Amino acid sequence: MPLWRRCATAVALAALLPSMASAIPAFARKYGVSCRLCHDPAPKLNAFGEAFAGNGFRFAAAEPPRDTIDTGDPLLELTRNVPLALRVDAYIRAYTEEQGTDFQTPYGFKLLSGGPISNSISYYVYFFLFERGEIGGIEDAFLYFNDLGGAPLDAAVGQFQVSDPMFKRELRLMIDDYMIYRTRVGEQTIDLTYDRGIMTAVDAAGFTLTGEIINGNGRVESTENRRLDDNTFKNLFGHLTRELGSHLRLGAMGYFGKSDGVSAAGVDTLTNDTWMLGADATVSFGPVELNAQYVHREDNVPTFTPGEETARTDGGFAELLVRPAESRFYGFALYNGMKANRPLLDPRAGGPSGVDRYHTLTGGLGHLLRRNIRAYGEATWDFERDEAAFGLGVTAAF
Repeated sequence: MPLWRRCATAVALAALLPSMASAIPAFARKYGVSCRLCHDPAPKLNAFGEAFAGNGFRFAAAEPPRDTIDTGDPLLELTRNVPLALRVDAYIRAYTEEQGTDFQTPYGFKLLSGGPISNSISYYVYFFLFERGEIGGIEDAFLYFNDLGGAPLDAAVGQFQVSDPMFKRELRLMIDDYMIYRTRVGEQTIDLTYDRGIMTAVDAAGFTLTGEIINGNGRVESTENRRLDDNTFKNLFGHLTRELGSHLRLGAMGYFGKSDGVSAAGVDTLTNDTWMLGADATVSFGPVELNAQYVHREDNVPTFTPGEETARTDGGFAELLVRPAESRFYGFALYNGMKANRPLLDPRAGGPSGVDRYHTLTGGLGHLLRRNIRAYGEATWDFERDEAAFGLGVTAAF
C-alpha cells in the first residue's frame, strides 16, 4: 500500500481513539478546578502549574492537606481518599521503511498518585501498567520536602529524571523525544533520564540552584546482594538558572560521574569518567515559546577497553511551541541533533545504535478535544537515514 494511503488510513482510525477517556485528573478533581488552571495544554505546565508543583502539589506553601480524617493525633494527617488518576497515550504511526503502519494503541497506560501528606511533605508516584506492550513498572517515585527549616530550600528523595530541572520529558507535547537526555555512549548506562538519589533546590538572589546526588546507573534491578547501586561512586548533577525579565530564562548544567566495567578480555576492571557541561534557555513572547538545550559530554573509556580514545559527544535540541490564547489548537516543532567523534551513540529510540550522528526534525499540530483529551499529528524526518515517520496520537487523563 502506498505511504499516502497508509497515512490516510491512520487518520481515519485515529478518530476512534478519544472515546478512551472522559473525566478529569486527580488534582483538578481534588480542588474542583479546570485542568487549564495548571496546564496549557495538558500535560504542559503553565506558570501557575509550575508553582503548584513547587509547593508540593498544593495552592500555597505550608497549606494543610485538604479533606483529611480527624484522627485525634496532631502528628497524623490522613486524606479520606487516596488521589488517583490515569493517563493513556495511544498512537498510530506510519513509516517510509518496510514496517508500514503500526497500531501503537495503547502505547502507554499509567496510574498516577500524588499530593501533600503534611504541611510540608508531599509525594508523587506513577506506575506504568502498560508501556510499549509490557508492564513498565515505577518511574517517578519520590517524597518531596518543601521549605526545609523555613528556608527556600526544597528536596526530593527517591526516583526521578536527572533532566527535570532543565526540561521535563514527561510534559512534552509531541511523540518525538528530547534525544540528548536519553542517549547513552558505548557500554555506559549513564544518561539524563531516570535515576535514584536526592535532589535539592534553593532560590537565592534571583537564581535557582539545583543539586543532585544519584546512583548513576539508572532505573535498574538490584544485584544479587540486593543493592541498587552497582559501584561505590555517587554521581553529581548541578543546574543554575535565572529568569531575565518576563521573556527570557537562562540555565547552565554540569554532571560528573564514574562507572566500573570489565574489559572485553575479562582481565582488567576499568573506571570510566563521564562529565557533561551544558546550557539551556527559554524565550517566550505571547503565544510563542522557544526552548533550547545544548550538552557536551566526554567518556574516557566508554567501552572499558584499555587505551581507547575518549568519546566526545555534542548535542541538544530546539523546541518551538505556538499556543494561541483562547484557542484549542497548538503547533509544535522539535529539532534533535547529536554528533560524536566515535560511533558509540545509542539514542534508545528503536533505530540503530553505534552511530556517530543523529539529526531529526519533527513538526506537528494538536487540538484539545476536551481539557483532558488532546489529539495531535506529527511528521519526523531523519536526515541521517533519509527516512520519514508519521504519527497520530491521543493523550487522555482522567
